[in-house]
Parts: sequence; C-alpha cells; structure tokens
Amino acid sequence: MTSQTYRPPTADQIRRAPKVLLHDHLDGGLRPGTIIDLARENGYDALPEHEADKLGLWFREAADSGSLERYLETFAHTCAVMQTRDALFRVAAECAQDLAEDGVVYAEVRYAPEQHLEGGLTLEEVVEAVNEGFREGEARAHADGHRIRVGALLTAMRHAARALEIAELANRYRDSGVVGFDIAGAEAGFPPTRHLDAFEYLKRENNHFTIHAGEAFGLPSIWQALQWCGADRLGHGVRIIDDIEVTEDGAVTLGRLAAYVRDKRVPLEMCPSSNLQTGAATSIADHPIGLLRKLHFRATVNTDNRLMSATSMSREFELLVDAFAYTLDDMQWFTVNAMKSAFIPFDERLAMINDVIKPGYAELKSEWLFRQTAVTS
Repeated sequence: MTSQTYRPPTADQIRRAPKVLLHDHLDGGLRPGTIIDLARENGYDALPEHEADKLGLWFREAADSGSLERYLETFAHTCAVMQTRDALFRVAAECAQDLAEDGVVYAEVRYAPEQHLEGGLTLEEVVEAVNEGFREGEARAHADGHRIRVGALLTAMRHAARALEIAELANRYRDSGVVGFDIAGAEAGFPPTRHLDAFEYLKRENNHFTIHAGEAFGLPSIWQALQWCGADRLGHGVRIIDDIEVTEDGAVTLGRLAAYVRDKRVPLEMCPSSNLQTGAATSIADHPIGLLRKLHFRATVNTDNRLMSATSMSREFELLVDAFAYTLDDMQWFTVNAMKSAFIPFDERLAMINDVIKPGYAELKSEWLFRQTAVTS
C-alpha cells in the first residue's frame, strides 16, 4: 500500500492545514481595497491606481524589480494610509482575519512604530491600536469558525537611530501582545552592529529578538547578527547557502558559519516568493530552502509581504509542493519548526504543537485512507 508520505497534498488540504507564520510585515499585507478606503478617508492622493484589482497588480509589479531597495519603496503608500488609530486598528484586525482564513493558527506580525507617527500618534498609541486590532481580528476569526493567535514584533529601522527606544517600547508591552523585537530595512551599509545597544538591552531584559540578515547582503550580515548581536532567529537568512558547498557528485560541505547555524538550531525565517522579487534567489526550484530542508536546518516558511508578493502561506506551500514534491509530512515539519521557534513561552508552544498542529495534520493525512476505502469498496 502506498504511504501518505509520498502523496502531495491538494490545494484544499494545503489551505486547511494548520500553519505557523513568523515573518510577516503588517504594512506589507494590506488589502488593496482597504488602502483605497483609507487613502480617501485621510486625504492621501498619491496612489498609483484607484481600483482594488489594479492597485494590487501595481504593488506586485513594482515589487518584481529584483532589487531590495526598489521593493522597499512600495511601502511609502501603505505607511501613508496607516497614520491614525482607526487605520492601524482596521489593518491589524483584517490582518488577523486574513491569516486565519488561510489556515494560520499562530502568527508573529511585525511593524515599525516609528513609521506611523505622522498623524500625531505617540509610539505607545501606535502599539496599543495595533494590539487592539489584533485582538479584534482574532475574535472575528473565531466567530467565523477559525482560530488564530497573533503576537506583535516591534521593528526598528536599521537606517535610523531609534533602535534602543523601540527595544524599550517592546519590553514595556511584552505582557500586552508584543512578543519580541526586530530590525529591518536595507542591509547594505547598515549592519546590525549599529544597534548593539538595543540588543544588549534586550538580552539584559531576557527578551526575544530576530534580525533581518542574509537577504540582500551576505554571510557577514548573518555572522554579525548571531555572533555580535545574539539574535534568536534570522529574518530570511537565505544567504547562508553561500557557506555550503555542493560538489558535482552531490557531496555537501558546510562552512564554519553554516555548521554553527545548523548545530545551534538557529531558525531561518525563509520567504521564497519575496526572495525571488529581491534577487536573493532565482526561482522557487533553485531556492536554498530545498537544500536546507534536506540538510535539516531549522528552516521555516513565511510570506514576508503578502500584498507585494500577491501571496499567502497556502500559496507559499503550493509553490514548494510543486517545486520539491513536498508532502503533508514536509509541511508539518516546517510548521513544527516554526512553532518551536516562536517567541511565546515553551508550554504554550508545546500545547500548540500537540493540541493543534499535530492533530490537524493527522486528520488531513487520514483523509487519504478514507478516499482509498471509498474507491475500493
């Protein structure tokens, strides 16, 4: 009898499978219709399109340049309409709903509070509006028959000088929905070591942080994030492949840094579609996640920016299933990796794995047995 292990999941199974998301930007996941509504309400007249379908297509095409810097320019429009409490609340609530409808049961969604102050809000008011929006979105999702838990990651922009301030903000709200800290923005010219004071502060406070590293810049970015700054996770980390040699006969040799990352089980927040857009990978089939999965790095699957990449967690897994013939077993492996790496307490992570993720995949795998019974009876 053929084992379920060798059967690729259907698109419906992928959508229904419980998924865990660690790397998703709030300002990169707005609904195009919401952008248009908020622009109208707040007098923002610089949108390139004013119909939802056309605007969504514009974001995707603008992000397809192959340049991280050009990719980041698209955020000028989303951030522009996220400058009021009501706007932040709405965007956060819809984010939680959209993820839940896609089968995401746990998500850590990041955003930079310093980018939402133009309308007169304080940093604290920004955080509170987003947190309240996430709670509202969780409640709406539950009412619709879905379950999700969303934690916030507060991001500091690596080209600015507010990292310590944002780190302190994350620490103040660590018991009110904020689960950790991050730095983001263009890597080249802005190494993570510029913000050592923030990372040292968080370590003293026993708090969690991830660092965007190894996306547009190479191994030095990863090395600094880990060995100088002490990151718990790597945002992307795709360029770790530069420290792995594969010979023509298939033999694999890990360099010192790659071996350290694997040995220490450093989580890699991989975002396949986004990596293609920013030039960090040339195709899904050639994406390093395939080799990293085989080598048992702690790789996870993420969306990065759902609007700019026109993607979802289901879409990302569909692409990987098509490229690497992944099964539900592989999907479960990635999902458990992500849940193990989340920034919530250990007992809560364990409960999510044992009570939600594993039962969810077991149910999906059992469907094959019942289909076989129906065919042969």
